[in-house]
Amino acid sequence: MKVQVLEWNAVASWHWDLKVDDSGVADELCGICRVPFDGTCPSCKYPGTDCPLILGDGCTHNFHLHCILKWLEQDTSKGLCPMCRQVFVYKRIKNMGTSEELHNLQVLIEGHKAMRERENEENEFDSFEDDVRMTD
Repeated sequence: MKVQVLEWNAVASWHWDLKVDDSGVADELCGICRVPFDGTCPSCKYPGTDCPLILGDGCTHNFHLHCILKWLEQDTSKGLCPMCRQVFVYKRIKNMGTSEELHNLQVLIEGHKAMRERENEENEFDSFEDDVRMTD
């Protein structure tokens, strides 16, 4: 018995290989837009390399690159993770996002770091003035 293939249609599926947390569960939704990682953020049309993920290094939270960029552009974010409020630091992964987008992310993180340091210096100065007033 011979079989002749007349037509062949390939179907493929993909998903992001995400880090599993201590409970054995990987986040499946972006913590900002609440869209699954296998989908796209509200800014993109197609999933994949045009809509990369950013993995938190200090915490285990993951976000679409465009979502975390919009979050960090807000002064009220203070450079903190929107989920756990730790200082947001991302894990550098080769070929993840364009160099311009990653540069913008790094600039935003460094800008928030500088603002936090400036606020700490001002608070130290204020507490010094209060101490001086109390001793007078």
